Amino acid sequence: MNIEEFRDYCLSLPDVTEATPFEKFSRGRYTILVFYVVGHMFCYFNIDDFRFITIKCDPDQMAELKERYQAIGEPFNGDKRHWISVEVNSDVSDDELRELVQKSYELVKKKRTK
Repeated sequence: MNIEEFRDYCLSLPDVTEATPFEKFSRGRYTILVFYVVGHMFCYFNIDDFRFITIKCDPDQMAELKERYQAIGEPFNGDKRHWISVEVNSDVSDDELRELVQKSYELVKKKRTK
């Protein structure tokens, strides 16, 4: 999956917005594109280096995912209890990646719309 396909998929989910909120903190070293639902992040990645995507994850599923896939590991600059990093174009198929993003989206939306 390439960066545009991934971005298009995220934006196809209902009520999703995108922004680059961390530019002033990175001092121009990188640009992080963040996807939001109901004003809260559910995934993000470095636009200039699309090798890894950081995704919100159910803590009860993290250990199993990390054991099952070599491409899933610690998040980039995120809470290790709630976020995972997924290496793009590795042993996680595009369909599985979309499923992880969908679950992240639903997790955040459900929590924030109670």
